[in-house]
Parts: sequence; C-alpha cells; structure tokens
Amino acid sequence: MVSWIGRPGRGALAGGCALLLAAVAPPADAQDLRIGVAQLSTSVDPHFYNLAANITLSLHIFDRLVQRAPDSTLSPDLALSWQAISDTVWEFRLRPGVTWSDGSEFTAADVAFTIDRARNVPNSPSSFAGFLRAIRTVEVVDPLTVRLHTDAPAPNVPIDLASIAIVSRHAGQDASTDDYNTGRAAIGTGPYRLVRFERGNTVELVRNDAWWGAPPEWRHVSFRAIPTAGPRVAALLAGDVDLIDQPPLANLQQLKADPRVRVFEAQGLRVIFLGPDYTRPGEEPDITDNAGHPLARNPLRDLRVRQALSIAINRHGLVDQVMQGEATPTGQWMPAGTPGYLPDSPPPAFDPARARQLLAEAGFPQGFRLTLHAPNDRYPNDAATAQAIGQMWSRIGVATTVEVLPGAIYAPRGVHHEYAMGLWGWSNNTAEAGSALINIFGTEDAASGRGVANVAGYANPALDALTDRALATLDDARRAALLRQATQMIADDVAVIPLFHIVNPWAGRTGLTYRARADEQTYAVDVHTVK
Repeated sequence: MVSWIGRPGRGALAGGCALLLAAVAPPADAQDLRIGVAQLSTSVDPHFYNLAANITLSLHIFDRLVQRAPDSTLSPDLALSWQAISDTVWEFRLRPGVTWSDGSEFTAADVAFTIDRARNVPNSPSSFAGFLRAIRTVEVVDPLTVRLHTDAPAPNVPIDLASIAIVSRHAGQDASTDDYNTGRAAIGTGPYRLVRFERGNTVELVRNDAWWGAPPEWRHVSFRAIPTAGPRVAALLAGDVDLIDQPPLANLQQLKADPRVRVFEAQGLRVIFLGPDYTRPGEEPDITDNAGHPLARNPLRDLRVRQALSIAINRHGLVDQVMQGEATPTGQWMPAGTPGYLPDSPPPAFDPARARQLLAEAGFPQGFRLTLHAPNDRYPNDAATAQAIGQMWSRIGVATTVEVLPGAIYAPRGVHHEYAMGLWGWSNNTAEAGSALINIFGTEDAASGRGVANVAGYANPALDALTDRALATLDDARRAALLRQATQMIADDVAVIPLFHIVNPWAGRTGLTYRARADEQTYAVDVHTVK
C-alpha cells in the first residue's frame, strides 16, 4: 500500500561580455517580477504540447493533483493524499475549499474531465496521453474523492499525474486550444491568472489572490521571449528583466564572479541525444553515397552504423569545449541516481578507428553523406553541439552537413519523421525511466498513447513487453531492476545516441534568490527577495 498525506501549503555571448560592466538596475516595481526566457510557451492550453516552455506557463495558471518539488520529489497539490486501495485502483482525496480563478468550486468532476481531455487534444505536436495510458476509467466517488481504475497494477500513476495540469470542466468543455490562448478557457486554480498571451513575445500574469497556497511574493509576473543568449544577459544587466533562464555557458563563470549577479544551478534531468530515423528501410532523405546518389537501404537501421556514429563522438570533448563543463557526458538515457540508471555503464569510449572499421563491416567502407538537423534555440548550445558532431562524423567518412532551424519549425517537422538524423532533448521529469520507455521508445500507437514523442520511429516489441511488465510491478526493487534491464536493452541496440545530461542554470539580479529546479521550470513562486 502506498500513500501520501499532505500539508495545507506548498512549499552572453561576445556582446553580453561587454555589458558585464553595466550596472544591474533595480526592478521597476517591488511587486513586479520580469523574467527573460530563451523560449516562450507556444500555447496557454496546458494539454496541447508536452514542451518545457509550455509546462512552465501552465505551472503558474493550473495546479496538478501531485506537485513535483525542485528536486523532483513528489508532494501533495490538489490531492491531499493518495493510496492504492487495490492492485488496480488508486484513490485520490482532494483538497477542500479550492476554487477556480472565476470563483467556481473545484471538484472531482474536473479531474475526470481533465483526464479525458488530456488524452484527446487535436493536432498536438507531442501529447500528454502517454502519462495517462495506464488509466482505464475514472470513478467520481464524491465531490472530493476520485478513483482511477487500471487494467493492471500501475505503481507510476501518482508520478505520471504530476505531469497533468488540472483544468475546469465548466470552462474547458467544448473549448479549443485557441480558447485557452485568448484567455476565455484559461481558468485555473494556480497561483496566477492570465492577463495577456502574445505568442512568441510576452506572457503577463497577475497573482490569484484566491489561491489556496501561501501567497506568492510577486503580484505581477511577465515572461518575455529573448531567444538569443547575449541579449538575454544584456536585458538582465540593463535592468529590463530580473531573472533569465539559460544564461550563456561561455560567460557563466564571469557571471558567477560578478557581485551584481547571482547564478542558480541544479543538475538537470534532461538528456541531449541524436535520433536516427527508423521509419524508412529503403531510400532515406538526406542520406546519399559520396557521389550524391540515393542509397538503396537506410544505413541507420544497421546496428553497426549506429555503433560507429556513437563511438565517433568525443562526449567529454563536447562537454568541455561546447558545454563549458555545464553537462555530464553519458551513453545512457537516465541520469545518475534515478530508477533505470546503469551504474556500471560509462559513456562509450571515443574510438574513430573502430568506428571506421564498423562502417566497413556494415558495407560502407567509403562512408556516405548525411544531413544532421538540429534546432538553434531550443537547448543550450544546440547548434554548436550539432556542428561539432558533424565535424567528428566527417572525420570517419560520414560527410555531414548540419542544417539548423528555429525550434518552432524544427519540432513539428521532426515529430513527423522528416529528418534522417535529428538532435533532441528529453527532460526525464518523472525522474524514472518509465516515462521515456512509453513516450520516446514505445512503438507508436495513438490508440494506447504509446510512443507519442517517438521522434525516431523506433519500434521494439520486446522492449514494449518489458516496459509493460516493469510498469505493472508493484515491488519497488523488482521494478527498478526491470527498468535497468530495459535501459540496457536500449543501450545495447543504440536505439538513440545519448550525448550528455545538462546542468540547469539561471541568473538573476543581486537581491533575488531562486530554488533551481532539476526539471528546468522557471517558477515565479520560488523566486524571492533576499531578506
């Protein structure tokens, strides 16, 4: 039996370097918090897109049943307690006295509506349905009690529900994603209310004085999109914003040494990886022989080619030179200390000679040509990472052209398998392997919610079966062992090519403190003035 009992409250680039001489101005208003972000939410609809920037916004407007702390541990949110009352039934007791931002009462009916809606948002680039696939039916016992029925034991249900924002039935019924963006349906129980959403530019929020939690320090919060690192630092130093995410790694040590700026860091859960395309057994766009002719077969479906490409990458060099030490090299999916991590599996050794030999064994002694696609504004130093990898691959005979795109264009194309090889990131926000096994590595199946973020088109029925077995195992130690077995299967098959786990930095003006989060979220409630 598993249960939780809760408490009543919740817990620059070159140009930027020159500006380090400038003074950091005080905030315009002591109750205003202005945040500069590399990427702004693409939508107010909290179920539309499983994207870090979208989750950041939804955390401010909408609560979850279960909250994830900065270190990724679970705590009560809209649910005061939860327990498995049988092998296939989870019961959640809801927080009494909670109201929506329009004054309506929050009840179990809203939870039932949310679970149904989050599975079925039209045109989602990356759905939240994978977090809900274990839930078969929702039973509303009374206004403050809900039971979730599963077909098999599902120990990860509370973990998965920490990723699902709860929306109101009365505002969300028949509402489209556009209705959330305009504010009509953006009725939440969270610490802030939406004032203005301007896609790609600005989000403005005002404190929700009816929130059930401890009042946030800031009455007004604004998020401003500043995609380029140098201008983000410049905005901080000029006093135009109070806090920024993703300060440029090249200048991080300078910022740490500047008494007018504070840097906040946490080891992140996100893995940066390369996803080869498995969907085309024959000719693959963006892969040719050295004369530019299409190849009869997709070389990326050959394990030896994937192994060659993996060991041709100097991961320690990437971390030291490109990431400025703000990452941890890896050859596996999960970060150290999480369920599924393989403690005896170091990053693959950099071995260009062996890589060339593997290519020859696979039938490509002269190599081939490949286009590597990557975003240029989505992950720290994403374009530079791709360029460095392209040079490494070219040295073993895989002549690599790197094509970078803005993240808003890159991601929708990638989820439709338009790239032969793409650079991606996945934040393991559940802090265990099950989420990735379902969403990233699960064979694509819209009906079950498996593989909703499977950008590579990877399909492995044996892995699917092992995943189902692991996620239906109630015994923690046995489940952890099965998750490690699944992680090892992924590593042995080089299903994707992991590169490193990133460190999450923020920079703020002196006088502020921030509880840096492993999940990358910039949460205004955790920003405080230094007393």
